[in-house]
Amino acid sequence: MAIRIFITGGTFDKEYNEITGQLYFNDTHMHDLLEMGRSKVKVEIRTLMMVDSLEMTDEDRELIAYQCNQCDETQIVITHGTDTMSDTAKVLAQKVKNKTIILTGAMIPIKFGSSDGLFNLGSAIAFAQTLSAGVYVAMNGRYFFWDNVRKNKQTGMFEEMK
Repeated sequence: MAIRIFITGGTFDKEYNEITGQLYFNDTHMHDLLEMGRSKVKVEIRTLMMVDSLEMTDEDRELIAYQCNQCDETQIVITHGTDTMSDTAKVLAQKVKNKTIILTGAMIPIKFGSSDGLFNLGSAIAFAQTLSAGVYVAMNGRYFFWDNVRKNKQTGMFEEMK
């Protein structure tokens, strides 16, 4: 069976406006990333939303949980903004059972060229295939249980809380 990839936005898919200096969303870069990474894993991709995670609502998180429950796939990767990734992970852990869900993102937009996004995506796909059912965050080559992770805003790294 394929891995389901849900796109929700975040830095992962942001682009840079050279005139205004602002970051914005246009479309997902997922297809290009999978091609660039030479992935041979069968995937089904669906864009649910394109939002900065600081602007994600409770309704957005409910939609993500609903889509996880409705899809046939049991292995799911979700691209997500890093600022509230753990908030969404908590909702998914409460509402979705018997599936392996990996949330991942990027600290630097893919379009910048030196992004961590491609590595994080590859790690998330590998973790989705190997970890048991549950909700995890995958960043910087590591995976974390949903209830034991936080983003350290001083270092820009994800770490265990305990």
